[in-house]
Amino acid sequence: MSLCLTGLTVCLKDTPPLFPPLTLCIEPGEVAAVMGPSGVGKSTLLNAIAGLLSPGFALMGGITLDGTDLAPLPAEARRIGLMFQDAVLFPHLSVGDNLAFGLSRSIRGRKARRAAVDEALVSAGLAGMYDRDPASLSGGQRSRAALMRTLLADPAALLLDEPFSKLDTGLRDEIRGFTFSHIRERGIPALLVTHDPEDAAATGGPIITLPSPDRPVPKRP
Repeated sequence: MSLCLTGLTVCLKDTPPLFPPLTLCIEPGEVAAVMGPSGVGKSTLLNAIAGLLSPGFALMGGITLDGTDLAPLPAEARRIGLMFQDAVLFPHLSVGDNLAFGLSRSIRGRKARRAAVDEALVSAGLAGMYDRDPASLSGGQRSRAALMRTLLADPAALLLDEPFSKLDTGLRDEIRGFTFSHIRERGIPALLVTHDPEDAAATGGPIITLPSPDRPVPKRP
């Protein structure tokens, strides 16, 4: 199941495109990276892929997932998971109930759903923490819980919006490795946007750098 972008860019009405057209095909289990400074349109790119563009923006080019054209589909029908800078968990739910919130509807029955959450907690190094208050988790534990909640929704592709940027160096390496290993194990394509060269290099996949908004688009030779 590949996520493919063909000549993809975004613009506001009567303005030039935010970034040069992107053509990229991300294979199952592969993590690609798009780099660039703040304001270049990285998050807008992810919103376009996920079907979450704000009013006023126009999408140009194509997006396909496993050969299916995503452009006409609403966000909830695209089966694309999102991870953000902040690992936000619902404060009124326990850790386990946070994960259960993301469970795919294909998992039915109380016992099956509880078993799926318990398995995810073990995978995330959070065994026995089903009833814990999310506020009691460390930063790394919250990040792992947030990732597992996203994966329990059974996404067909994953978008990563600088999810490691607020972690300290040691924890950043741990959570980055944890995230990428789960993506590879599940065989889903993933796209990371970042301004950090180390994050981009750690993907082991293709890296595209968007030009700064005040810098002319480089011409191809």
